[in-house]
Amino acid sequence: MIGFATASDVSKQQLQINFKTWLRPTFSPEHGVLLVLFGSVVTGSALAQAWNYCTTLAFVCAFFALQAEHPLVVQIKQRSTWKPRFLIWSGIYGVIAIVIATWLWFQSPILVWIYVLALIAFIADVVAVLQKKHKSILNELVIFAAICLSTPLAYAATTHSLCVEVIAVWLLNTLFFGSAIFTIKLRRKKTSSLMLGVTYHAIATTIITGFYFLGWLNIFTALAFVVALIKFAVVIGIRSWYCKARFQYVAVFETRFALIYVAIAAISVLPAHL
Repeated sequence: MIGFATASDVSKQQLQINFKTWLRPTFSPEHGVLLVLFGSVVTGSALAQAWNYCTTLAFVCAFFALQAEHPLVVQIKQRSTWKPRFLIWSGIYGVIAIVIATWLWFQSPILVWIYVLALIAFIADVVAVLQKKHKSILNELVIFAAICLSTPLAYAATTHSLCVEVIAVWLLNTLFFGSAIFTIKLRRKKTSSLMLGVTYHAIATTIITGFYFLGWLNIFTALAFVVALIKFAVVIGIRSWYCKARFQYVAVFETRFALIYVAIAAISVLPAHL
């Protein structure tokens, strides 16, 4: 009886541990994407020149959508071993995001176009994970573009409309934050290609210059991308340190330039007199 009771107690303790494990929320360990999300929402709301409860809901919606993607991707990568915790929390985050997105859609029907783009990006990400190309440059650019959709999401949720300028700012944000891909990959021998980074920044600069001449961006907003060019030039200058430094120092380095960019971009779209 003593042995049976002991085994039963152990079994109960194991069930309690498993239950507590399932209850523990999952969060994306990549804090950089949260900075991208924050910067995208800030620039979108700055362009809208307002922040109301719909803007807050748009931010919350984007946050939970981002959190829903992480455990799902982890589960797909480990598809040979099913872990219900990942699916449960992906479902919880996903439901919250969908409920908020649906409510915002009733308030601003124009948001359907942003949702369609986000769905396409999500499907592309899942396919990339299945093909083991989740860390490819193309897929990472798609992910950044999807997160930066928070810019038109915040703008449309706030103003109930879309404009050419907000689409241009969305692409500007994508190009800026996407530039980090080409500096981070310099730290790995297999992906270390300086020419690839130079080509990307040259193409991005050409695109943004085109937006300016088309009148989609004002001169100050367009010039915010210069921060990315300066950062890339600095990385080239300190490449030895950048490639060998601990990642936490590199993260601080990237964060500082990102915050400078967000501040310039957000201020540049505000009216001269608030």
